[in-house]
Amino acid sequence: MTALRTRCIEDMQLHGYSPKTQSCYVAAVCGLARHYHKSPDLISEEELRRYFLFLTLEKKVARATATIALCGIKFFFQNTLQRNWTCFKLLRPPKSKKLPVVLSRQEVQSILRSVRQPLYRVCLTTIYSCGLRLSEGLFLQVPDIDSPRMLLHIHGKGSQDRYVPLPQRTLEQLRALWRTHHSPTWLFPAITRHGIEHSIRHNVGPVTRSTLQRAFRCALQQSGVRKRAHVHSLRHSLATHLLEAGVNLRLIQSILGHTTPTTTALYTHLTQQVRDSVKAPINELMNGL
Repeated sequence: MTALRTRCIEDMQLHGYSPKTQSCYVAAVCGLARHYHKSPDLISEEELRRYFLFLTLEKKVARATATIALCGIKFFFQNTLQRNWTCFKLLRPPKSKKLPVVLSRQEVQSILRSVRQPLYRVCLTTIYSCGLRLSEGLFLQVPDIDSPRMLLHIHGKGSQDRYVPLPQRTLEQLRALWRTHHSPTWLFPAITRHGIEHSIRHNVGPVTRSTLQRAFRCALQQSGVRKRAHVHSLRHSLATHLLEAGVNLRLIQSILGHTTPTTTALYTHLTQQVRDSVKAPINELMNGL
């Protein structure tokens, strides 16, 4: 590890960035250095400008990828190198508006029933029933369950903790699952090729993101659901189902851990009631055509 990389990581630690953010930002700066085959502190402002043109026009990276690259490189130049270049005011990833994939209740049930491994099935069920992000579900620990109050303590994005309601059925499944492995730490310990007992004994950690995502993709295929869904679709689906059930938008915002109601308000466009409200007028317009 070079002194420059070490300094950048230390700067991010001082800013309170999570290890995952640190890794993404370092990877973004490394990508810039590989592109020009030289140390990033030797790159000029014009070269930086051309690199982002390359990402946008030639490589055509996704908006999320461009945003991470911009944030990581901008942090490195402005904080570690103390170069507040004018080009950073011009660089903006292209805006896009994509609606999330929402599964019906029947589709959610069908997918979860198709998960063969009980540990993965209970983990995905918990993610859906509590409206969790993927990482929030994976890193749940035994002390996070507050059964007397029927709450789940979530260590959320950006170190923002919150409590979410814990359904009785989910608690029963978590208890039944725990009795099969008795991990003192993790609700969903990793299953290695040596078995789950070996994983717990050597503190391998929780199930990995890729493993759970792969289990979801297999279940999606087995269920016959043809939507382009992923694990995060379970969170989108719960929010939509709660709105359809008449739950207050502000309460849903609290459950999901959204900092602003604007983010949660997106789901109001996806409910069955909204779709049904426009069917009759559209059908009336189509009469006689």
